[in-house]
Amino acid sequence: MMKIGLGEIRPWTFRSLCLILGGFGLLAPLRAIRLQSAIPKKEIGPLFLVAFFNITGWHLCSAYGLIYMNAGRAAIIAYTMPVWASLLGTILLRERLIPSRVIGLGLGMAALAILIGPEIKGLGSAPLGVVFMLGAAISWGAGTVFIKYFRWTIPTLSLSGWQLILGGIPVVLGAFILEPVSALSQVSWRGGWATAYVVILGNIFCNWAWIKVVQLFPASVAAIGTLLIPVVGVFSSALILGELIGLQEIAALILMLMALTIVMIRPKHF
Repeated sequence: MMKIGLGEIRPWTFRSLCLILGGFGLLAPLRAIRLQSAIPKKEIGPLFLVAFFNITGWHLCSAYGLIYMNAGRAAIIAYTMPVWASLLGTILLRERLIPSRVIGLGLGMAALAILIGPEIKGLGSAPLGVVFMLGAAISWGAGTVFIKYFRWTIPTLSLSGWQLILGGIPVVLGAFILEPVSALSQVSWRGGWATAYVVILGNIFCNWAWIKVVQLFPASVAAIGTLLIPVVGVFSSALILGELIGLQEIAALILMLMALTIVMIRPKHF
């Protein structure tokens, strides 16, 4: 859906729409169900920190990384996030890297390597892109750990919404500076529906669900779960865009399912 939307809307404008509409979409129901939407003073600092790493750092670094390298190679580095989240979780959260998590992480990274392996040899030709995408992966991993590190009293909806809005401010400013807003008038219904899908499901629901998962599970376990994203993306692309599926994709899916099974069958360690 992002690929369809980005085919008609320029990247910074697309990201701005997703972040701001997603943020206000998360905050809107709070008044109706009479939940707290205001940020307590003691949580303002942590919220800015989480928003900086999870939203601003991830979106800006990945945006510039994609300028210097293609999407396949960028994804290789972006989805090393579980490695950084696991390492930071061990340091800041005192989470133990038990054997099942190490094995699960290894299988997940192997699946990712199989999925986009042909692109790996091209990484050396885009050193600046590698630096930006590595920064994006570390930023996302740090944001994941900080969500777990701080104690939050505000509802998950409020935490998710304010994170998107505060973290999205620099992205919106970048869109106004770098891209013409008038281009939105030329978006087709197909591009509009794809963007609405990304806003509603990808940003409103999935951001809420992601923070909920991070609060419920160890950061390393939640992070390993994200390795299924590129696999789902490949099979969705085949279904919606007609892209081909081969043995590489099937092998990656099998390894990923093994990784998630190994991690999740040991709940006594949570």
